[in-house]
Amino acid sequence: MRAKAIEDSQLDELNGADALIQLIINEGVEVLFGYPGGAVLPIYDALYGKEIKHVLARHEQGAIHAAEGYARVTGKPGVVIATSGPGATNLVTGLTDAMMDSLPLVVFTGQVASTVIGSDAFQEADVIGITTPITKHNYQVRDLKDLPRIVKEAFHIASTGRPGPVLIDIPKDICSQKIQLSTEVDIQLPGYQPNYNPNPLQIKKLLEAISRANKPILLAGAGVLHAKATELLLEFAQKYQIPVTNTLLGLGSFPAKHPLFLGMAGMHGTYTANMAIYESDLLINIGARFDDRLTGNLSHFAPNAKVAHIDIDAAEIGKNVSTHIPIVADAKEALAKLLEEEIPSVNIDQWHSKLTENKDNFPLWYKKDEEEMSPQRLIELVHQYTNGEAIITTDVGQHQMWTAQYYHFEKPHRWVTSGGLGTMGFGFPAAIGAQIALPEHPVVSIVGDGGFQMTFQELAVVKELNLPVKVVIVNNLALGMVRQWQQTFYDKRYSYSHIPVQPDFVKLAESYGIKGVRVSNEQEAEEIFSQHLMDSMPIVIDCRVKQEENVNPMIAPGKGSHEMIGVKP
Repeated sequence: MRAKAIEDSQLDELNGADALIQLIINEGVEVLFGYPGGAVLPIYDALYGKEIKHVLARHEQGAIHAAEGYARVTGKPGVVIATSGPGATNLVTGLTDAMMDSLPLVVFTGQVASTVIGSDAFQEADVIGITTPITKHNYQVRDLKDLPRIVKEAFHIASTGRPGPVLIDIPKDICSQKIQLSTEVDIQLPGYQPNYNPNPLQIKKLLEAISRANKPILLAGAGVLHAKATELLLEFAQKYQIPVTNTLLGLGSFPAKHPLFLGMAGMHGTYTANMAIYESDLLINIGARFDDRLTGNLSHFAPNAKVAHIDIDAAEIGKNVSTHIPIVADAKEALAKLLEEEIPSVNIDQWHSKLTENKDNFPLWYKKDEEEMSPQRLIELVHQYTNGEAIITTDVGQHQMWTAQYYHFEKPHRWVTSGGLGTMGFGFPAAIGAQIALPEHPVVSIVGDGGFQMTFQELAVVKELNLPVKVVIVNNLALGMVRQWQQTFYDKRYSYSHIPVQPDFVKLAESYGIKGVRVSNEQEAEEIFSQHLMDSMPIVIDCRVKQEENVNPMIAPGKGSHEMIGVKP
């Protein structure tokens, strides 16, 4: 594979830092997220005066979560720069988060000079050793002539197959050496050849299984979104009238209001979705990895189903759930092949009737409180006053689950959350990245009062760039999900899960020059949301909600998907 640059005769000799910036520009990168420091001073000097946009985060964690938000809504690699030592180690959480949620990132870290690597030099850290388990691949540049190839490979690896983060560690002395960039860059990756096209025999087996199934169900994960296969998923489901459920990260891949949609599956999924999986005789997984928060007790997961699993990553197939029809392929390519064939239609009206009955008898529920605001109602109001059109970001915890349940996603790439790692502090900087990627689109960051305090310093970025990000704090003066588990499984021993001392979030926002308001009831929320959720200015809305409120229903730890608690009031 070769990438054309400009003619050799037009190229001057560049130092390593200037060459790096040119190589990044050649990859079509439009924005960098970063934070300068000693080991990357040459790189930042090379950036000076360049047209490429650079977003100065206020913490490296903020930079990498913003890059994740950018990657999630665009599908393009988010690009990060950080210095050596603590700058690089501050990226570890974001790298792990991106690795688990399959987000394409290319991360450049500075390193001490090659001559002192391994000597415990100032701000030295073994970044390659630290990040090997949490990146799709990583490099340390030891010879400047390898830099063009490494950069080209990094962007290729990050964005192909199953996406993920790639890190390039650059010693400071490499930046001052000289190189003339070539017009051609060779990529030699014989051990990395992702398989996009499905095996025709496996496609045939799946179609035969569909023709014999009485209780089929489609489980759509984030792989459908990464493959941009949502339209084909809808066409396939409608063609065979197969009910659809989503994983947490798959939300938006199938319209929430569609009659075939059963809601989210998993620990806090709907009763209908979880029971459909439990009772199914054919489970077709497209782009999901059967993680524990989806399956519950594996011995009770889809016990009567033949399992088909379509995934770009062969390592995921059969890893957690035994698979009868494995299909290693890109979700879009697999769905296209499935749609090319015709099979006899099967009457599954009884199955649909059963699922409709479950929808009617066991809907999501919550009790309205006349004195305190219900967090579930809060999410419904956000949906109402954004017309369901906003890009929504969250951290992890109760607010995340309530948003997944009550903000009904009709379109893809509107849902940005931390799934596998469950990272507090993710949502707000991710909203910044999403807003930078799509400046005309409304972006709302729904966060908890705990998680927001981990990365609220990025309010400075919102002010500096005048980003119209809306922050909705679901403030229950607690680490809500921790408190819920302590209530449910630890006999209400609330060990350090309440947060009685907090900043005044209104004054905090105002200290950054951003409007802040506080709402304590539904009427106040409606008034503020109607005025501000779709306007062109940033705002922080501190929403005081009922503390003793739980996410229902729930598959308790160690239980099967058919043993949900909190199904009815």
